[in-house]
Amino acid sequence: MSDRFDRPVRIKIGTTERSVETATDAAALLGDVDWPGERGPAHRDAYETCLKVIDGHRSAADARARFAEAARAAGLLAGS
Repeated sequence: MSDRFDRPVRIKIGTTERSVETATDAAALLGDVDWPGERGPAHRDAYETCLKVIDGHRSAADARARFAEAARAAGLLAGS
């Protein structure tokens, strides 16, 4: 099972914009101690879902949706 998203999630941290294309990349960002924004329920759900995708227990589509939600909650979703 692939952890690749069907389309990237564009985020902006400071002045840097980037595309997040896999659950592995999303999990790395969510688990980073420098994640800007609150580590509330959306963050926790996204991180747990990404880890489950990596372990083969959830779909990449689930991880993409949860990561986009966490990025939106943290004010990082590009274009929002």
